[in-house]
Amino acid sequence: MYCEKGVPWLLFVHHIQEMAKNGGNETDIDEGLYSRQLYVLGHAAMKRMQSSAVLVSGMRGLGLEIAKNIVLGGVKAVTVHDQGVASYADMASHFYIGVEDLGKNRATVTQSRLAELNSYVPVNAYTGKLNEDFLTDFQVVVLTNSTMDEYRRIGSICHSRGIKLVLADTKGLFGHIFCDFGDEFAVLDTNGEQPLSAMISAITKDSTGIVTCLDEARHGFETGDFVAFSEVQGMTQVNGCKPREIKVLGPYTFSIGDTTGFSDYVRGGIVTQVKMPKKISFKSFRDSLNEPSFLVTDFAKMEQPGHLHIAFQALHEYVAKYSRLPRPRSEADATDLVTLAEEVNARVPPAVHLEQLNVELVRQLAFSATGDLAPINAFIGGVAAQEVMKACTGKFMPIMQWLYFDALECLPEDQSLLTEENCQPQNSRYDGQVAVFGKSFQHTLESQNIFLVGAGAIGCELLKNYAMMGIGCGNGGMVTVTDMDSIEKSNLNRQFLFRSWDVQKMKSEIAAVAVLRMNPKMHITPHQNRVGPDTERIYNDSFFQGLDCVNNALDNVDARMYMDRRCVYYRKPLLDSGTLGTKGNVQVVLPFLTESYSSSQDPPEKSIPICTLKNFPNAIEHTLQWARDEFEGLFKQPADNVNQYLQDSKFMERTMKLPGSQPLETVDALYRALVSERPAHFADCVSWARRHWQTQYNDNIRQLLHNFPPEQLTSSGAPFWSGPKRCPRPLTFDVNNHMHMDYIVSAAHLLAQSYELPGNTDRAALRDVLDQVRVPVFTPRSGVRIHVSDQELQSNQITLDDAKLEELKNSLPPRDSINNFKMDPIEFEKDDEINFHMDFIVAASNLRAENYSIAPADRHKSKLIAGKIIPAIATTTAAIVGLVCLELYKVIHGVKNLDSYKNGFLNLALPFYAFSSPIAAPRHQYYEEEWTLWDRFEVDGIKADGEEMTLQEFLDYFQNKHKLEITMLSHGVSMLYSFFMSPAKLAEKMDQKMSDIVTKVSKKKIGKHVRSLVFELCCNDTSKEDVEVPYVKYNFR
Repeated sequence: MYCEKGVPWLLFVHHIQEMAKNGGNETDIDEGLYSRQLYVLGHAAMKRMQSSAVLVSGMRGLGLEIAKNIVLGGVKAVTVHDQGVASYADMASHFYIGVEDLGKNRATVTQSRLAELNSYVPVNAYTGKLNEDFLTDFQVVVLTNSTMDEYRRIGSICHSRGIKLVLADTKGLFGHIFCDFGDEFAVLDTNGEQPLSAMISAITKDSTGIVTCLDEARHGFETGDFVAFSEVQGMTQVNGCKPREIKVLGPYTFSIGDTTGFSDYVRGGIVTQVKMPKKISFKSFRDSLNEPSFLVTDFAKMEQPGHLHIAFQALHEYVAKYSRLPRPRSEADATDLVTLAEEVNARVPPAVHLEQLNVELVRQLAFSATGDLAPINAFIGGVAAQEVMKACTGKFMPIMQWLYFDALECLPEDQSLLTEENCQPQNSRYDGQVAVFGKSFQHTLESQNIFLVGAGAIGCELLKNYAMMGIGCGNGGMVTVTDMDSIEKSNLNRQFLFRSWDVQKMKSEIAAVAVLRMNPKMHITPHQNRVGPDTERIYNDSFFQGLDCVNNALDNVDARMYMDRRCVYYRKPLLDSGTLGTKGNVQVVLPFLTESYSSSQDPPEKSIPICTLKNFPNAIEHTLQWARDEFEGLFKQPADNVNQYLQDSKFMERTMKLPGSQPLETVDALYRALVSERPAHFADCVSWARRHWQTQYNDNIRQLLHNFPPEQLTSSGAPFWSGPKRCPRPLTFDVNNHMHMDYIVSAAHLLAQSYELPGNTDRAALRDVLDQVRVPVFTPRSGVRIHVSDQELQSNQITLDDAKLEELKNSLPPRDSINNFKMDPIEFEKDDEINFHMDFIVAASNLRAENYSIAPADRHKSKLIAGKIIPAIATTTAAIVGLVCLELYKVIHGVKNLDSYKNGFLNLALPFYAFSSPIAAPRHQYYEEEWTLWDRFEVDGIKADGEEMTLQEFLDYFQNKHKLEITMLSHGVSMLYSFFMSPAKLAEKMDQKMSDIVTKVSKKKIGKHVRSLVFELCCNDTSKEDVEVPYVKYNFR
């Protein structure tokens, strides 16, 4: 059996096994599946989770949501428990129950569908009673949809037997979670952040032991942190000692205690934060019910948890008394619940007793208690599932111990339609939603036209919630989803609509099929388009004008900003969301009310200085970026340049116009790719890889040390190789060194691929080739300039060697002599385990790290950094999407009060939740006219006679109608008019039609789908002062 390019399969498997040894231990964790989650939890936590069996009792919508997230997470086994049967009421949020399942046991129905989510997690169904013997088989028990008596009984069993317990419940717009992980629970990592590190410039020898860090960046430590030291010269006693607790003195200093018995500090050293276990004690359910501690989810509702604590106890008493929940919007039932709540409040201990019960809050709980909302279940289910993972792993800080949540802002501003009659069950799958919002609103939801951009993790969760809510399921309703990506194995850990047999199929197509199984009435249209200027003929005026809302489910800022601009232009609501590991955010963008997504942006990522990358790395991040640059410079850019040279007659002309030394560098690379280093067969690729290894890891390092010897001093007398500059050492090639051979194998194969030559992974055969390679003898040269800083690099005046450039140009083969030749530029792909890409990156980076005595990174960490992977976990995605859909309710209700909307941020690791009202759109003014980014001038460019406006008429229109003198007029990057243009040019333009000027100046035809043009103006008012004005929407078709 053979793989690509004719490589024998057994040899190929051996190659993969050899590469896997590079920098990491063998593990039974499927990194291909769990890769994004591993970057959140880490291998140790994943292994602990894989040894934990979990019971989830109650398989209504909330229980299913929790179980789904846990199965995706990869615990040892999940047992789902329920003694009830599926009904229409369950279909409001249970996405695995269909009409054909009505009357069947909920656990039994759910088991097989949950099992499909993760082949590594056995899922069992249990329909018996939860007795003590049965419960002892589990490390974690989750109770949902249960009674107060069961909470007390099972809570006592779990606490006494050391079983971790999570209770979760939702009632309409309300939800709560309770955690009890026992008397002694060890949190091994409270926040999940990477340990901080800093380089040391001084340590005092005194009773306080003050450590000073280099002032390149703040150390970021906090008082009470523990740190460890390494590479300290002089005061070597601190190296490798047990972690020391610190007291922060300033942004660059902290104290470590008495150092008087140590040697004098000389130079260097690295200080690294050490994560120390933290012991926590939980109260049992019975004790915590009377002495609760609350986690506040919304600081605008600080007092609400105490009131809901009483209200939910009263609700359990109501069910025990009447054998049912309060009826939707029943005033009588609400009054009964208030009475019970007041009785509960009167008898509870002083720690729980409230001076004044919030009666309206209790009434609202009664009104919506029969409700079953998919978004609330998604949020509470995501949070609860993360608590289960914390219980299994000790990773992250648990909820201590009660969390209460409500979303009453989702109710309409006009609640006149929320009557008992309008909220009665309709014998429909949406009854759980009708109970809260009424049947009229349900019809509105079904008629919505939504554009979902992205069908990844957030997109899948949104589509599931849409199906449960009934979005786009009625007359005139539609959900359009677009995603140009295909499904990869790593997606399956979070994007729960996909299965292993869907890999390589298109995300949007498979997602659409999956949600139609959840709700066959959903109208959904899948596209595979990238949103951007190239698809504006598809997503045109007609498309956007028919939308009710846009949901972004994107993972890159550029696409999000583009969709934001489109929504501002078409004045459509936008709900944007994103996740990063356990962190997530939701932003609401509303026409005429809020600022837009683009109004505020995160600061740009700090780039690594060029000289640090080229000569003075001090961290593994530097060597990994260097390896990525090597990859691009060796296997992509030369091939791109060769193909352009051969196919584009003007390529060389453009190259000669490039600044600095770029013309010489480009032509030299062409010469090497086409002449001096062009391989004829794979052995040539191996020889090239060996010589390149020698250049990068031996010769260049020796040249650097020739320029700056280890004992070199700066002009101030300080050692040159100190602080962030680590003194390197050259490496000597060894065929018996796995890392050295990994580099040769991967580099040779990548070069062979770019020339479309077959490879060979037989290392014995490669050693024979390497024995024949003649490596040129290198002698360091004097006069070679090596820049020490980027400032020095930028100030250096580069003189182009014209003679050398001309010689290389003349040495290139004529284009017509090799017109059938083409190279294959290699695009870096991090997730393909057999394409040699990550093999090269790991080897190249770790060899350079060895040069500079930097700790190497295993393949897993290297992929994270070099591939710029966004860590992700299903729990955060589910919780964030729940919050998005709660905001969608408000958008569809047409809520106008800005304070009712909630921009949200959460970090499930801490845990921390923050909500705030969206920022209002900033207001501007010219004359007496106020405007925001949502306003514009609407100009109809077609006159009464059917002719289009000329430039002169356009200028006159603003002068006469708005008393504004246009001084400059632009369309995109094209300047159409300005006061400083020559009179002759202005005279020529004045009688031209506006669209003709755009075509002429931009040198681009206006697409037939374009009905309007956007113009930007600079204007003077009547007093000749500059005034800021809105843009112009110029309608000309």
